[in-house]
Amino acid sequence: MNRQPELLIPASSLEVLKTAVNFGADAVYIGGEAYGLRAKAKNFSMEEMKEGIAFAHARKVKVYVTANILAHNRDLEGAEAYFEELKAIHPDALIISDPGLFLTAREICPEIDIHISTQANNVNYKTFRFWQSQGAKRVVTGRELSLGEIREIRDQIPDTMEIETFVHGAMCISYSGRCLLSNYLTGRDANQGACTHPCRWKYAVVEETRPGEYMPVYENERGTFLFNSKDLCMIGHLPDLLAAGVDSLKVEGRMKTALYAASVARAYRHALDDYAASPALYEERMPWYLEQVNVSTNRRFTTGFFYGRPDENAQIYENSTYVKEYTYLGTVAETGGTYGCRVEQRNKFSVGETIEIMKPDGRDVPATVERIWGGPIGKDASEAGPVWEPQESAPHARQSLWIKLSQAPEKMDLLRKTADV
Repeated sequence: MNRQPELLIPASSLEVLKTAVNFGADAVYIGGEAYGLRAKAKNFSMEEMKEGIAFAHARKVKVYVTANILAHNRDLEGAEAYFEELKAIHPDALIISDPGLFLTAREICPEIDIHISTQANNVNYKTFRFWQSQGAKRVVTGRELSLGEIREIRDQIPDTMEIETFVHGAMCISYSGRCLLSNYLTGRDANQGACTHPCRWKYAVVEETRPGEYMPVYENERGTFLFNSKDLCMIGHLPDLLAAGVDSLKVEGRMKTALYAASVARAYRHALDDYAASPALYEERMPWYLEQVNVSTNRRFTTGFFYGRPDENAQIYENSTYVKEYTYLGTVAETGGTYGCRVEQRNKFSVGETIEIMKPDGRDVPATVERIWGGPIGKDASEAGPVWEPQESAPHARQSLWIKLSQAPEKMDLLRKTADV
């Protein structure tokens, strides 16, 4: 069966959803205000979800909604009401891990496809067969699988059963994401969407007979980070993923910015299209793909479990910080007229600075900020009224701005600048 792989990008907000769609996603996955595993993300109200689905569908892009908590009794009644609301706006699929929520979704909205989350620990082909027998269309593999194991699953399941696999983003220290560390240390349950990411914290050792004596385990002068995995990146190994029979290439990051979504979506979109056109072209352009994913926020990269068990080189021992080479300034919401382009500012920039206009086609156009006119803070620029005041810089987050650049951007282009060191 000839499979055209899907590029699946995360979105933390309506702004990020629109960015992901514009920069090349075939599908976007989002969370509502409950029942997903990213409770700390901005997430979508039902109205925003409705608008996002309409925006994506108008551009032939699918939207999947996460409902992948491990539900307790107290969650079930609310989940029924939630699925009733989702039934009315009809996303393309629900991402579920809990069998109880699976049954609820089947009863309330059987017309919506169900994808089984990685949280369900899907690591063998009989698990895939089981979920298909229950009516699931797709299963997300556990991150612990090698490419050989995924190929074996593909060979043992019907062609109509879809395989989705994480190919980029943060790696969880626990088995397919089922972690108790956050709940134990902070009372915030990772399996209920409230993970505080204690795997990224700094730890020391205490010997049993010496309570209160904390002995740091130094890798160097800055300490060690025992659970701090590198981020996954498989952009250089797309032929192997496709040969293994993966249908959907999933990017992690439902708490990331529009700049992250644009950078990663654009890189993987061009890589997939180039490979489909010519494997030689894909190899030739590899430095550009790697450059693009490296400028988005990351913790350095690994290939995870795809080529066997990770060794000590898959961990970061020096620090827990991200690599960050660019700062997101805003997305162009409107162009034309006296002022040039309208944005809602996300980070500070000033008149005279050189920034970049990031375009879906792969170009990054340098442009000088020539003028800035400011509107109200925290309101959409369309509500700002007719008065716009000139200003020398844009220091206020979420301020409505019109800006004149030396190069004219297009609607939905992203503006970014080199991150301050």
